[in-house]
Amino acid sequence: MTESPKKRVLILCTANSARSQMAEGILRWLGGDRYEVFSAGTRATGVNPFAIRVMDEIGVDIRNQYSKTYEQFIGQPFDAVITVCDDAAETCPFLPGDYRRIHWSFPDPAAVVGDEAKLQAFRQVRDGLIERFKVFIETNQEVSRA
Repeated sequence: MTESPKKRVLILCTANSARSQMAEGILRWLGGDRYEVFSAGTRATGVNPFAIRVMDEIGVDIRNQYSKTYEQFIGQPFDAVITVCDDAAETCPFLPGDYRRIHWSFPDPAAVVGDEAKLQAFRQVRDGLIERFKVFIETNQEVSRA
């Protein structure tokens, strides 16, 4: 029996610090060895400590992930490119290649004021990403290229 190759997924957000970092960890966690997952942004700023904290709450360690810009992925093949913020969907340039482009609009939890409110906002985004990726994995067993 031949093993099918891992599906390559790139997740984009503006600063590659919160939403896209959580999404990268979640797809690795839920998708297991079926996916090769990367995240990037229009700028690199570092992984937000609140993202690390709320991912720890569900047993997903993203401490070794780091913030990257999309330029390093230009020319690489992907099966899907997912934007998780409106700004990235609008400002990320077109990446050449044959892939499925998906946009999920999530509010920026880092913009919320106050530690408790911010923590809750990060949890809401995390939980929303989990739900989206459950559907993504179920409906994209064979990611079709658009």
